[in-house]
Amino acid sequence: MGKDLAEKFSVAREVFAEADDALGFAISRLCFEGPAEELQLTENTQPAILTTSVAAFRAARENGLPAPEFVAGHSLGEYSALVAAGVLSLSDAVQTVRARGQYMQQAVPVGTGAMAAVIGGEVSAIEAACEQACGGQVCCVANTNSPSQFVIAGNTEAVDRAIELLKGVAKRVIKLNVSAPFHCALMEPAQEKLAAHLQRLTFNEPQMPVITNVDAKITTAPDELREALLRQVSSPVRWLESMQLLLQRGVQTFIEIGPGKVLSGLMRQTNRDTRCLNVEDAASLEATLAALAVRDELV
Repeated sequence: MGKDLAEKFSVAREVFAEADDALGFAISRLCFEGPAEELQLTENTQPAILTTSVAAFRAARENGLPAPEFVAGHSLGEYSALVAAGVLSLSDAVQTVRARGQYMQQAVPVGTGAMAAVIGGEVSAIEAACEQACGGQVCCVANTNSPSQFVIAGNTEAVDRAIELLKGVAKRVIKLNVSAPFHCALMEPAQEKLAAHLQRLTFNEPQMPVITNVDAKITTAPDELREALLRQVSSPVRWLESMQLLLQRGVQTFIEIGPGKVLSGLMRQTNRDTRCLNVEDAASLEATLAALAVRDELV
């Protein structure tokens, strides 16, 4: 992950070097070489994805990608968006997301919480099933990803009850292999720990508007961005509403920066008339720049 970028672009190498220095260990080596079991620990996954995403963004900008009119990031990706917008420094962001991963993992003992993807079905019916399944525990919609994809989270027993209830409501329900139940009330202990960490950081004026997960609204005030980042830990990711807001603003081209094309797939489920491009390595960067007719060759 990110190795191709670091090999071909000096600015990407600088990003990985800065992240290594900030964290006090070689997150770059973990990204490039693994092992997968260590990389998949959420305290490592979060800074690894953030670093790779920022490396991809800076390589793209150096090679002619125009500055975005808006930025948004899904869950952890909101930190990448804030670095891209100049709100947070990379060093502050990688240290914060490593702590965020640790706090999230500590908040709920392994096996106590669960998450499940719900494909198809009306959100009102999914919310009703979660409410019925609670039984004094936590079960709620944690992600609204597209018109046809939602994620629920909570105590394992409650999520299992909701899965049974949703069999007659959704097309498919898939229990996810995750280490903790993110974006639900069970994450409140992590949110409390993260509050002190975020309070110490400098939040700058964004260079372009940011759409926050928790409110699905355009935000430019540094203090509001800090507060939204904190609330995000135990609140649902309102990705569908965030993307609908951008569509209402007339955005037609969406560029996914960082590993994978998950968000591009969600946009295709939301609106097939948009253009979705991505940058995760040199080849995808070249293809994106060509599609935008920005330049003919990389530097």
